[in-house]
Amino acid sequence: MRRKLITREGHQKLKDEVDYLWRKERPEITKIVTWAAALGDRSENADYQYNKKKLREIDRRVRFLRKLLDGIEIVDYHPQQEGKVFFGAWVTLEDDDEKTLTFRIVGSEEIYGRDDYISIDSPMARACISKEVDDEVIVRTPSGEKSWYVLEIRYEK
Repeated sequence: MRRKLITREGHQKLKDEVDYLWRKERPEITKIVTWAAALGDRSENADYQYNKKKLREIDRRVRFLRKLLDGIEIVDYHPQQEGKVFFGAWVTLEDDDEKTLTFRIVGSEEIYGRDDYISIDSPMARACISKEVDDEVIVRTPSGEKSWYVLEIRYEK
């Protein structure tokens, strides 16, 4: 089984989400469910049914995140990475038409909600690994090969 990688910031964001769901949102929803249940007939009580469903969704997400956090490996910046593209790098590429593309290579759980993050498992990230500034990056796409050139590599330290 492949190791799941994550940046320290991504790990903290997932821990914060678990903490928020478990300590803030779940108790609030539990109060609403308790109140709605006390009103009587639960089969026709929309507040009860909706919030009970929401409670199950919160519990499912918390279980998923806790399991994920247990099996994930945090990758921190190391000075040996300097000058080459590795996990956690911000990369700026330019194609033959002088169009630029900037992204950060992160774990697959960190890309959601961010247009400037790509997964380490993506073809673009795989093609960039170990490249240096001015190296050519060739990405195989369904429409053929596309060439990019590495303009800049930087890391958050």
